[in-house]
Amino acid sequence: MIDIHCHILPGMDDGPEQLEHAMTMAEDAIADGITHVIATPHANNHYHFDYQRVRRIRGALQERLGDRLHVATGCDFHLNPENLAALKVDPARFCLNQRNYLLVEFDEFAIPPSMDQTLHQLQLAGLRPIITHPERNGILRAQPDRLLRWVRMGCSVQVTAGALTAGFGPGAQRDAEEWIGRGLVHLVASDAHNTRNRRLLLSPAYEALAARFDEDLARNLLIENPRAVFEGRPLPYVPEVLDEKPRRRRKRFFFF
Repeated sequence: MIDIHCHILPGMDDGPEQLEHAMTMAEDAIADGITHVIATPHANNHYHFDYQRVRRIRGALQERLGDRLHVATGCDFHLNPENLAALKVDPARFCLNQRNYLLVEFDEFAIPPSMDQTLHQLQLAGLRPIITHPERNGILRAQPDRLLRWVRMGCSVQVTAGALTAGFGPGAQRDAEEWIGRGLVHLVASDAHNTRNRRLLLSPAYEALAARFDEDLARNLLIENPRAVFEGRPLPYVPEVLDEKPRRRRKRFFFF
């Protein structure tokens, strides 16, 4: 499996503090069957994104890991004016594995109507926005039509692995599963931060998807599409989008 969103680099944000802690996260990933991860430290008003430092710390981690786990870099990109200005100057440093996919994180308190235009401008610049963890964003959970509109614009959507196993509560799990059923989700990632409650694991989500939907879908969301993102290719799996929540078939009862 390939994880396109995790906070494994030590001392960069609210992820691990020391290299040893990052190594423990990496050992979790290796044991779980993960072969590639993209380290995505926050780039927002609280955490400054220093690309050279990111690459230096990534190099130190990769040296310790050898070829047991491949670590690439990107960021958890917050759409504030400062970041957008820096993105115009050098977009590759922010993108996943320095290709053309950009992990986009939204504010939990306000998403302006102009966001549609911002996402469109990113696409015109040749970038492929990935909306990250909408099932944990109160605004998008209350206004799912915005997510639907962005998907129809060509954006991709990533939900958190832990949400599929109720790690973020039943509401987040319900919305994540509903959006997967409607064809609004293209990727699942760990968004791991530590070795306690935000671990770098994907297999529980794989198993949950295989049980709730089917194994082909689990493979597409956790292997095939993440590999395409890692390599900067178009997604091989693009689900058909349903405008409304699919109706459950009602059970029929027969009396004799």
